Amino acid sequence: MSDSGPLRLAIIIGSTRNGRFGPTAAAWFAAQARKRHDLEVDLIDLAEARLPDTLADHDEEAPEQVRALGPRLTAADAFAVVTPEYNRSFPAPLKTAIDWFYEEWRAKPVTFVAYGRESGGLHATAHLREVFAELHAVAIRAAVSLPCYWELYASDGSWPRPTANCNTAVKVVLDELTWWGHALRDARAKRPYTH
Repeated sequence: MSDSGPLRLAIIIGSTRNGRFGPTAAAWFAAQARKRHDLEVDLIDLAEARLPDTLADHDEEAPEQVRALGPRLTAADAFAVVTPEYNRSFPAPLKTAIDWFYEEWRAKPVTFVAYGRESGGLHATAHLREVFAELHAVAIRAAVSLPCYWELYASDGSWPRPTANCNTAVKVVLDELTWWGHALRDARAKRPYTH
């Protein structure tokens, strides 16, 4: 029988860099998601998770940090990855975090909140779509792209300005992510995904 409760949305801050913008974008996205009654939000900051850079071999026990994060990813019905674009791709700590896990991503929808210069993080998003496809996750079409995100600060220092396009885009993203989240959660309940 399928779960009829709210979807559990894990929002992952993919940058660990000093002075990063990721927490600002993630907090905004989380606030938008929390306005909905059909979503429960778990905000995961990779800077706080402190996952090891070196992956364990298949027969080695996972480090404590990996064991701590695993249940949060397993509990998620959907993911939103907040990522900058560095040199036309996404940051290494995000790739390491993705690679520490496998089953946790399978048959679950993923969207992106990407930021950068003029490209708005679209190169990073394109690479992430390929990575998540390999892990049998479903990267949905809708995503938030934030080109030149620093221009979206309001005069009072808040982010983003009320007139920013991302305020409209986020509703489309959350609607689509929620649809896929329910569809895939129901499908996993009826027929476990074993590929």
